[in-house]
Amino acid sequence: MTEPTPATSPPDAPDAGLFRRIEASFSRQGMMRHLGARLLRVAPGLCEIALPHSDKVTQQQGGFHGGAMGALADIAGGYAALTLVPEGMEVTTVEYKINFLAAYQGGELRATGRVVKAGKRIVVTTAQVVHLDQHGRQSDCAVMQQTLVPVPKTY
Repeated sequence: MTEPTPATSPPDAPDAGLFRRIEASFSRQGMMRHLGARLLRVAPGLCEIALPHSDKVTQQQGGFHGGAMGALADIAGGYAALTLVPEGMEVTTVEYKINFLAAYQGGELRATGRVVKAGKRIVVTTAQVVHLDQHGRQSDCAVMQQTLVPVPKTY
């Protein structure tokens, strides 16, 4: 399997503060911690998250469960949106639509969320979910589009 992208930005990187802001919120995600997801990359309008294969994310035949893929895509798109809303705000998903393209076992999933349009009242994102096998081969797994709304941060 390919080496995971480091989950830290150099202290002098232009987006290091943005990474820390997203990481602080991501670390509060109980479900993502439970499933073993890792925050890989953050930039304005973009977020990438990895999810390793484990018995916590499988369906009855041993492949990644669609619910785990959907959650990963939702979180990646949500954090891509969060990079563009003002500090002191969070985002919440209003709706998403996902297409599952293929099922996979082993390896890990990576979801990359990207902002399509960031408005004051709604943010529209997409997320691409790919599977990386033990040899580093990448295959499309799912695509998602979502609508989010900015909400006040309550913690």
